[in-house]
Amino acid sequence: MNVLTWQFFGAAFTLIAGTLLHFVYGWSDRSLAMAPFAAVNESVWEHLKLLAVPMLLFAVVEYFFYGRALPGFLPARTASVLFGMAEIVVLFYTYAGIVGRNFLLADILVFCIGVAEAYLLGAYLLLSGLLADGSMQRAAFIALLLLISSLFFFTFRPPHIGLFRDPVTGRYGTAA
Repeated sequence: MNVLTWQFFGAAFTLIAGTLLHFVYGWSDRSLAMAPFAAVNESVWEHLKLLAVPMLLFAVVEYFFYGRALPGFLPARTASVLFGMAEIVVLFYTYAGIVGRNFLLADILVFCIGVAEAYLLGAYLLLSGLLADGSMQRAAFIALLLLISSLFFFTFRPPHIGLFRDPVTGRYGTAA
């Protein structure tokens, strides 16, 4: 398979797994072991896991199949995950700010756009070799560690700001 085919399957996997991760915490009877990986409430932050976790899992598979041969694989994948997460935040707050509230169908569309654009950016970065410089490896590794740490930490200790607030309950993190 070529890089573009991998990106297509990665996007499909992320959309399906991300959708399932929306429900896993509830299905697991609110298991704290599942909390860092699945959405524990309806906050925007928790919904970012729906993109990040499947993309990172798929990246592990990609790495072993072809990523080791690409010097810019880790920076490209890290940048694409971060971009997808940022895209979701920007699109959500833009449309919700304009309309005055959020709508489930629009939220789903925002997730789909975030996933699609993340994998499109990933394909571009992988094929162009733009981030293949050796110094990018260390930066990507640090960024990835910070991202994973943040996903875990903020699930249990979220700051009390809008990004982390459950709009349904008004609570934060696993307390919601």
